[in-house]
Amino acid sequence: MVLYMSSRANEVSEANSELIRLSGMEVGLAALNLETGEEILIHPDQSFHPASTMKVCVMMEAFHQARQGLFSLDEMMRVKNEFTSIADGSLYSLSIEDDSEKDLYEHIGESFSIRELIFRMITESSNLATNLLIERLTPERTTRFMQELGTNDVIVRRGVEDNRAFRLGLNNAATARGVMQILLELAKRKVVSSEDSDEMIEILLQQQFNEMIPAQLPADARVAHKTGWTGKYYHDMGIVYPPNGNAFVLAIMTKGFEKEGEAHSFVATLAKMVYEEWAK
Repeated sequence: MVLYMSSRANEVSEANSELIRLSGMEVGLAALNLETGEEILIHPDQSFHPASTMKVCVMMEAFHQARQGLFSLDEMMRVKNEFTSIADGSLYSLSIEDDSEKDLYEHIGESFSIRELIFRMITESSNLATNLLIERLTPERTTRFMQELGTNDVIVRRGVEDNRAFRLGLNNAATARGVMQILLELAKRKVVSSEDSDEMIEILLQQQFNEMIPAQLPADARVAHKTGWTGKYYHDMGIVYPPNGNAFVLAIMTKGFEKEGEAHSFVATLAKMVYEEWAK
């Protein structure tokens, strides 16, 4: 596929760049039109703490290992809340207050299928489900699969709330361009298999947090996406399906917003500008 930017897409890029400049925030944006190959790129290679957007990588690696026969997605896993820090090997637990999905904490000691844990990790952004899965999959193998999908810029080093590692700077990392690349492979139904890709897209379509990319789009636009936020980082990444079928992938990563509502509105506005250019 030949990638290019039309004059009109360049105008959209310039308008987005001006909006970003006026906001005073650090922003990376990468979008690719699946029909035409057009790209809109704004600081696409700036690295960010990806927050919960990295959970898409965990989902992809889970399907990858299942397809390799290492386990079944219907295999049951015991729920626990004790994990090992990559910093020094010490143990830590997750806080229910800091997790958007709280039900899983009521089932410590019980077992859930890997498929159910994936669903909770994506649709409700469960930190507990994420750490259970990462421990099983390993960060190293997850990162290696991202490389196989075409990017060296998406790195999974650890699970959630490993504060000792955080203080040492041992964090996950991603760029908007890197995220766009793995989304492109998913949209082309090339992540693991077409069947697995379809199932992952369906999970992303059931996302419960829709304050960013989908917020200002028409009601009949479908968005398979994953949000992420921590501290002053607010991100959203996904595949957008306008009713006319002219789909595109979009990754928006930001740093610097003090207020959640302002961050949500800003990302939603950027997404709307891209949508209005391509959903014709």
